Amino acid sequence: MKKIQQGFTLIELMIVIAIIGILAATALPAYQDYTKRSRVSEGLALASSFKLHVVDLHANGAWTAVTGYSANSPAFNATDNVAGIAITEATGDVTVTFTARVGNAAAQTIILVPYSGGVAAPVALPVGTAAFTPAAGNIGWRCRALNSVFGVGTAGTLPANLAPSECR
Repeated sequence: MKKIQQGFTLIELMIVIAIIGILAATALPAYQDYTKRSRVSEGLALASSFKLHVVDLHANGAWTAVTGYSANSPAFNATDNVAGIAITEATGDVTVTFTARVGNAAAQTIILVPYSGGVAAPVALPVGTAAFTPAAGNIGWRCRALNSVFGVGTAGTLPANLAPSECR
């Protein structure tokens, strides 16, 4: 009399569970980085109005109105992911400060640096502590995370693995 196999053996079930465990162990850290990077993109989107303000002030040849446009103004309300956004008066840099939900520590930053002259030969904008002649041509923006190698401005403190690729 022939026996017909009914179901899986214990070893087959254990192999399937081991494979699922390995896949989960690989996918979970990647998913956590993905969610943190999406929180960083929220900060970059919120900074767009600050960038527009800097471009407008630069076109007028004075940074004098920058100090009134900071994270303490009604134009920005802190979110779960973004603690603050501020403009550096002398340079026009826009600093986005994140909460602890984004990185492993609070107050990590990405700095958005305005420049002229193109990416191949970037030139910092004029120091805005006094009246100046606006730079010729378009103003570009480059975001800088920790250890960023772009030639203009200072780097932020957010780890590069959490920043968009153009910020590294």
